[in-house]
Amino acid sequence: MSSTAIYVVGLGASTPVGRNAWSSAAAVRAGISGFTQHPYMIDTAGEPMCAAIAPWLDIDITGVERFKALLFPAIEQALAPLAEAQSLRPRIALSLGLPGRRPGLPENFQPMLMNALAEKYRSTFASVAAFPNGHAAGLLALEAAARQLIQGAFDACVVAGVDSYLEPETLEWLEACDQLHGAGPLNNAWGFIPGEAAGAILIMRHEFVVRLRLQPLARLLGLGSAFEPKRIKTETVCIGEGLTQAFRTALQALPEGVKVTDVYCDMNGEPYRGDEYGFTCLRTKEYFESASDFVAPADCWGDVSAASGPLYIGLAAIAGSKNYSNGNVAFAWASSEGGERAASILEVRRSV
Repeated sequence: MSSTAIYVVGLGASTPVGRNAWSSAAAVRAGISGFTQHPYMIDTAGEPMCAAIAPWLDIDITGVERFKALLFPAIEQALAPLAEAQSLRPRIALSLGLPGRRPGLPENFQPMLMNALAEKYRSTFASVAAFPNGHAAGLLALEAAARQLIQGAFDACVVAGVDSYLEPETLEWLEACDQLHGAGPLNNAWGFIPGEAAGAILIMRHEFVVRLRLQPLARLLGLGSAFEPKRIKTETVCIGEGLTQAFRTALQALPEGVKVTDVYCDMNGEPYRGDEYGFTCLRTKEYFESASDFVAPADCWGDVSAASGPLYIGLAAIAGSKNYSNGNVAFAWASSEGGERAASILEVRRSV
């Protein structure tokens, strides 16, 4: 282990296909779909809207309460490796990816959720930071957390993300934006299935992993972020310039002669994302064994936006530990509607 390395040692998840990281990963591996008909939302064709809904949550749980019901179990699962470490008094932080402003979220959504986190985890986290940046938020939270760990500000950090598109106003907004998957006059066969989920990972500095005698699931090799000005819903054509910059920054950490074997991404059926990734792959293909061989779990748990990054890290770590990954170098990327682009590269631990 490198003395400056950052390791992934804990995982947590709440998704439409599983109530923890391991069951969710098994469902994605098997191609199990969490898609269902919304119990009361009807599209402009008069058909029930299709969504990926956590089946263990009552549909009447809404707003911040729904986000809490998704997020808190994922955080608890990720914290499990620290159960025996309280005597060491570790300095732990929380770095959280959240959706940006949109219809269906209350104006004071972020302060309300942060207050709920402070009340529940007052004695757990020394610091909490939020990144309200949509799809890329979780990986941006990971980048900030890794920086703080390397600087020695904390011993460990939970990096989490949570999102839910299931508010009626949000679903109506997606349909009005021609992004809701369907075939009615105001929805789109190339749109996406709205989902909901939370993901969480526990990352630690090298010396703390050693002190706790933990077996890491993965090592963080590199991170990259950038901004794309040619965004969806604008009169521009995106050719992947921002995503390419994020890729190249993260890929600088790839050891010489080593290629990425596994890719996890937030492609959700929208042509915009496929085009962006295609242009980016043309510029960076030499770093990948097969850039077109990727895992896009939106086909199982729907588009989960801000929850994406930590969930992808969990999928990569579990694929390595279960020996069904293509190799031991995994890459995760995410692309936000606001222009944020983020990527990460991991060395996963494979069983022998």
